[in-house]
Amino acid sequence: MKFIEALKLRSKLFFLFMLITMGLVLIGIMGYLNVNSMKKNLDSLYFGSLVPVTELNEILQIYHGSIANTIYKAKNTEISSSQTTSEIENALLKIEMQWRNYESHFKRDEELQYVQYTALEIKSTNEYFKKILNGVLSGHAIENISMESFEKQVEHIHATVKKLINYEVEIAKYERKKFLIIYEELIQNVGIILSIIILGVLVISYYVFKSIQNDHTRLEITTKKLRRANKKLENVSYTDALTSLHNRRYFNFVYDRELKRARRTNSYITFMMLDIDFFKQYNDTYGHIEGDIALKSVAKVLKDSLKRPSDFVFRLGGEEFGIILIDTDESNSARLARDISDAVRLREIKHESSKINEFLTISIGVVCCIADQALNEEILISRADEMLYKAKDNGRNGYVITTNVSDSIAHSSEKIRA
Repeated sequence: MKFIEALKLRSKLFFLFMLITMGLVLIGIMGYLNVNSMKKNLDSLYFGSLVPVTELNEILQIYHGSIANTIYKAKNTEISSSQTTSEIENALLKIEMQWRNYESHFKRDEELQYVQYTALEIKSTNEYFKKILNGVLSGHAIENISMESFEKQVEHIHATVKKLINYEVEIAKYERKKFLIIYEELIQNVGIILSIIILGVLVISYYVFKSIQNDHTRLEITTKKLRRANKKLENVSYTDALTSLHNRRYFNFVYDRELKRARRTNSYITFMMLDIDFFKQYNDTYGHIEGDIALKSVAKVLKDSLKRPSDFVFRLGGEEFGIILIDTDESNSARLARDISDAVRLREIKHESSKINEFLTISIGVVCCIADQALNEEILISRADEMLYKAKDNGRNGYVITTNVSDSIAHSSEKIRA
């Protein structure tokens, strides 16, 4: 069944359809052939035995009925001479016609001899009645016919034809028995052939279905692997390789999605922009490898500080990070910014080149507002960037938060924590 395994799924289904169709066609052909054969046997039984018996019985009826009754009536002067001759002539013609019909049927070799004997006896009997007929036509009185001789002649032909009838009946019984044997053989053969066809269809169908199931299983496994691979690729495409945080690409997607959601529900949205203080000097002092370790350490602080699934943290580039919070008001946003700033400093990452602290610190710009349809898509980022610069101008190692998201910053309300 290797060729089934080599077929594609669509080809396997088509092959299965063709197999079932061919099986049904074969069943139909076998049924037709066997029914046709049965019909021939029935025809042979009917026309080979029943019809000949009917014709022979008809001949006996003519002898006993038409001819005998005519002779008796004529002897009793119940009918005229002309009527007597007419009825005898018609009766003899019918007998000859029925006998010709009987002889036209198929005859076996073993019955030809007795058929020929019966034919001679019928001919002899008919000659006897023709002599009576010729005598009547010649003017001889029918009363002179010996009834004893007449009755012997009728009894003799009756016995002869009756033997042939009994022979035909025996032949019919034999044919019936033979037909039943053939019928049983046909039924048995049809049963065997149909069983073989059905078994073959079932076996091949099993292999086809098994192959389809294997294909389906392999397809499911491949699909799962593909999904996992796609998920990994998606994670890779949305993940920063160094810190394992979401990258700028994913930030663009989440920022747009969450801003629209906040507008739709008229709820709070917070954006934080974070920057490591004097990170260039850190790299210059300790080298880029230590700089990468410092970035990872800050990233871990950010991930540990954000507990909710709806909180998102990103590495936007270099030493710059971003945080998006949903349904978080000003006070909670400020508290989180303060906790993050403190947590980074408390990591006690040595920073000898820092102008504000002996350890590594960060500055945070925070924007928190209730989103509405008038909220500009760029204003959150712009305002967070402004707050970040204010935090740096205010001495770094802290945060500045605002709730003002208008294009003008002249009337901004800001809270500074240094």
